Amino acid sequence: MSLILDEAKLHSLLKVVDLNIQKLNDQKIVAFLESLGLKDREDIPKNYLDWETILIVVPNRHVSQQIKQYKFLISRIAFTTNPNAQQIHIYDFNEWKNATRNKTALQIRQLLKTNFGGLEKTNKDPDWIKQK
Repeated sequence: MSLILDEAKLHSLLKVVDLNIQKLNDQKIVAFLESLGLKDREDIPKNYLDWETILIVVPNRHVSQQIKQYKFLISRIAFTTNPNAQQIHIYDFNEWKNATRNKTALQIRQLLKTNFGGLEKTNKDPDWIKQK
């Protein structure tokens, strides 16, 4: 004999509640990314809510310290620091896992120089300096 009187009804109710929680969390993600100024940037994918987890790549530890508290307040976001990045970027966390799987810390540092927001530093002056 089951303790739950109507198990099917309970499961359907829980499913509805889970969908509502997911919608509210999506709203939190959108609000957070908008507060970071990422809403209108061309390089930010528009389908980020379809990702299982959103990886937010920040350029330095100072920025990371300022926003890491939100990792615990918002589900489905993760952070990493890329000192080669010049600004905040977002990526599909599964893409990050696939790129870093079975790599050493040194290999990951090399990867971050040209991927996940990284721009390898060169000794050449940028074009805007030459235009003077």
